[in-house]
Amino acid sequence: MVPPPSDSSHTRSGIFGAVTIVLSLACLAWALHGVSWSELWEDIRELDWRWVAVACVGDVLVYVIQGWRWSLLLRPVGPASIGSSVRAIFVGLFASEVFPLRAGELIRCFLQARWTEIPVSVVLASALIERIFDGVVLIVGLFFSIDYVRHLPLNHGQARAVGILADGSIFLTVLIVLCAALLAVAMFWRQQALEMLLNARMFSWVHVMIEDLHLIGHSRYLYFSALMSVPYLLMQVVPIYALMRAYELDEASWARAAALMVLLRLGSVAPQAPGNVGLFQVISTLGLTLFGVQQAEARRFTLLLWGVITLPLLFAGFVAIVVTGAKIVDIHREARAEMRARSKNVGSQEFKEVEE
Repeated sequence: MVPPPSDSSHTRSGIFGAVTIVLSLACLAWALHGVSWSELWEDIRELDWRWVAVACVGDVLVYVIQGWRWSLLLRPVGPASIGSSVRAIFVGLFASEVFPLRAGELIRCFLQARWTEIPVSVVLASALIERIFDGVVLIVGLFFSIDYVRHLPLNHGQARAVGILADGSIFLTVLIVLCAALLAVAMFWRQQALEMLLNARMFSWVHVMIEDLHLIGHSRYLYFSALMSVPYLLMQVVPIYALMRAYELDEASWARAAALMVLLRLGSVAPQAPGNVGLFQVISTLGLTLFGVQQAEARRFTLLLWGVITLPLLFAGFVAIVVTGAKIVDIHREARAEMRARSKNVGSQEFKEVEE
């Protein structure tokens, strides 16, 4: 029998979460430093609310497109409707605004598995595939963004920052290519070949995951969902550009909005406090200053951008939770219990196989 998890793992998780929140709050403190609240209020009063409405609608449509993409990806293995996919995503987004360390990703997979009766392993694999799709498109966008920023008038410090970003993009490219290659091997190699390659019974959980990926990989819907990644990411430019227009930012353009979107999406990969508090504000402020926006104005615009992107998702997530008929705390608890039970079952199976 496998011993229960020790308290040390919970302690490490707690420490990691606490450090993440402290760093996020430090980033937020930097972003708020020197903000004139009276000028911010004046900015809010002078917003063009027609463009703000466009930004809010575009923000919600982003995740409707993601739900459509997710349903296409899961279609070979179960009846995952667009409605259930969108609802799971919005509940997960709400959870990520409330709980630390992006708990919403786990929750949306848990709900999708519950509603569609698709195995959790398949749903988790589909979420991994989504991230690979996003990574490939974002890397392409990052190279275009770096090339665009390099043609702007930059001081020495800004030029150096762009150079560091370019070096980092190469590392991210290598990482994405490696992950995509491993994923492709899992999806397109025959199961028998993988069993011969691993040749270890204790890796049976890997075999199960490969079977799930193999099923998805041999469907035409994989390519349809991959194509959906382009409009999914392009739609995320709309809220940023629309708010630039609502704010009457002199530096407003589709190219700058797209470059800022790429930076924000890449920054969201890092662990951070609930609600993208801290790192979002820092990346947005620094990105805007690269485009020639004065830092004081960039700090105020960043706060408005965070509100326009966050508040509609909170509202949509709240509606999704009401429709679901469960409390978000209960959903979070059940999702974590499901994953712990799954880990214990996998561990027990491996232990038995090793003994045999």
